[in-house]
Amino acid sequence: MNDEDDKSIPAEPSAEAPTQAPAEVSADKPAEKPAKKAPKRQQVFTLLVEVGRKADDGLPEGCTGAALMCYASGIDEAEAVRETVAVLKLADLAPLDVSGYGTLEERLEEGHDIPEEERELMDRALAENAVIVAQMTPFYETPEGGKQRPN
Repeated sequence: MNDEDDKSIPAEPSAEAPTQAPAEVSADKPAEKPAKKAPKRQQVFTLLVEVGRKADDGLPEGCTGAALMCYASGIDEAEAVRETVAVLKLADLAPLDVSGYGTLEERLEEGHDIPEEERELMDRALAENAVIVAQMTPFYETPEGGKQRPN
């Protein structure tokens, strides 16, 4: 057998031919194992969700929608957003837009003042792996056609 035969690769994988080349193993260097990924931990994210109107949504009569301040747990912000939207849809709300404000640590780094009550709600969201709606602010139309938020 010559060196060219050792380097040939079949055009199509067969049941006999492996699809990946085996790792080289030598007596002085053992095969490398793939590094295990460290498990990601759950975090709580602060989200502001704008919702529109939908039949039987439970929003105040005459409002055009609302802003919901939510604390949601997730491995990353994308997961927290997905879970929040899913929970709000189950509650017959119509999520339109989600803005993320980060984790507690990120908000503190940005200089946000976070009261103890908010921190307790964040702790609860983490402990229960939940979405907590902490505040709801309804929107109303103004005579000029714009949105008005209550004071």
